[in-house]
Amino acid sequence: MYSPKREHSPQLELAEVTRLKRDAKVRIECCDNIGFMRGLADESVQLVVTSPPYNIGKSYEKRTSLERYVEGQAQVIAECVRLLAPSGSICWQIGNHIGDDGEVFPLDIVLYPIFKQHGMKLRNRIVWHFEHGLHCTKRLSGRHETILWMTKSDDYIFDVDPIRVPAKYPQKKHFKGPRRGELSGNPMGKNPSDVWVIPNVKSNHVEKTAHPCQFPVELVERLVLSMTRPNDVVLDPYMGVGSTAVAAIMHGRTALGCDISSGYVEIAWDRVHSWRAGTLRTRPMNRPVYDPTLPLGGHGA
Repeated sequence: MYSPKREHSPQLELAEVTRLKRDAKVRIECCDNIGFMRGLADESVQLVVTSPPYNIGKSYEKRTSLERYVEGQAQVIAECVRLLAPSGSICWQIGNHIGDDGEVFPLDIVLYPIFKQHGMKLRNRIVWHFEHGLHCTKRLSGRHETILWMTKSDDYIFDVDPIRVPAKYPQKKHFKGPRRGELSGNPMGKNPSDVWVIPNVKSNHVEKTAHPCQFPVELVERLVLSMTRPNDVVLDPYMGVGSTAVAAIMHGRTALGCDISSGYVEIAWDRVHSWRAGTLRTRPMNRPVYDPTLPLGGHGA
């Protein structure tokens, strides 16, 4: 039977690309984040998770004065607060800005007053510790960054049960009193505390993409699971290659995000579709950090 040859045209190519970039629980766009967020309704987002540029001259940012950087951050933060639901949280993951003379400016401290101007309340200053990074010559090598967890009100969502970690002594029992002989800890595990030891995404990391500073999916998973409920909306206004979107859809949430780099947006969509297809590899949440002194690094069979 005769089958006419499909005619190639830019219109057909665009239609195919558009089809591949559809997902009922995901909206990702290549655009400026202020423009993207202004199109969203007030108080429509339960959780904002992001890691903005640190103004240190990476390939995806233009280095400017610290004052202008803070001004730009203030605009984005204002829109995020507008979008945040009354029970919602903002998690601003940030590191240090290094001045031209080598002085270190901890950006969580620099940006904290902006959140306070909007009436936001700090619930935790989460320390993310990792073992690998650049080696400094004129100061100690940085091996941590921070997450400012801010809430809009005192009535906020937080459920520690989905993110509990194994207890150090799981069979420990009360040795006296009316509960003598009973387990002294929660059988589901312990609160992970405000210091999180999670490997950063380097060249041998299973999640590594072309982005030079992507954060690990498991870092976002803890935030999504503890601060949202199924079907809630999670926003990342500096989406990069979509780690926040992946963590959101992994747990049945809706993901919104944007980035000005078309290349990163393409990678983000590829990761979303790979997750849907069951082919995306991510580091499991709460997997022990590799220990070369243990068999198989302590990761088991």
